[in-house]
Amino acid sequence: MSLILNIESATDICSIAISQNGVPLALCEAQGNHHAEQITLLINDCLKTCDIPINALDAVAISNGPGSYTSLRIGASTAKGICYALNIPLIAVDTLDSLAWATFKDMADNTALYCPMIDARRMEVYTTLFQVSKMTGELEKIEPMQPKIIDENSYSEFFEKNKKIIFSGSGASKCTTVLTHANAVILNHLCSAKNLIALSEKKFLEKKFVDIAYHTPQYLKAPNITQGKKQL
Repeated sequence: MSLILNIESATDICSIAISQNGVPLALCEAQGNHHAEQITLLINDCLKTCDIPINALDAVAISNGPGSYTSLRIGASTAKGICYALNIPLIAVDTLDSLAWATFKDMADNTALYCPMIDARRMEVYTTLFQVSKMTGELEKIEPMQPKIIDENSYSEFFEKNKKIIFSGSGASKCTTVLTHANAVILNHLCSAKNLIALSEKKFLEKKFVDIAYHTPQYLKAPNITQGKKQL
């Protein structure tokens, strides 16, 4: 039996889901970068929807980045606080992995490549690339997770081999003007806590937990911090 609180805070969507044995029980989401104000309220709403006390949770799973520096920190600190208080394990699920997995489940195309993208400002995205393993039927990475600037020549080496690439996420939707090849499929799949459920359940069963005290999200880039002007 596993009752897991899933927290997705990598983007401007603050999303909470509760799952039991890999089955979603409740989903509460809010848009607009107000995660610090919304996250505990959404957690409470999900618990009320399921009529479950917070101390019944077996684990907390977080979306582990990449994504917004501040939003990821809010998600991680909230999850750590709950784990400390309840003495339950913390699970970290890579954001791009969960987005790719959810897209693969929807499309079920074993011959395509899957390219999740998270907006990283201007024409830059956080991304990686997956193919479907012929041995296991599951997704496997063929490119490292990285920030990448997208232009009209991006992924040309795959398109020239007649490979279909299925793009998803907030980064993909902004690249429609440059990813115009016939084999480029751009979907409006966004980050959501429901995308974490399958992978968080798998990690729970395999006892793949992270250290609550020392774990930090995968930011990939340093935060973009501007200094205020000195007051005269």
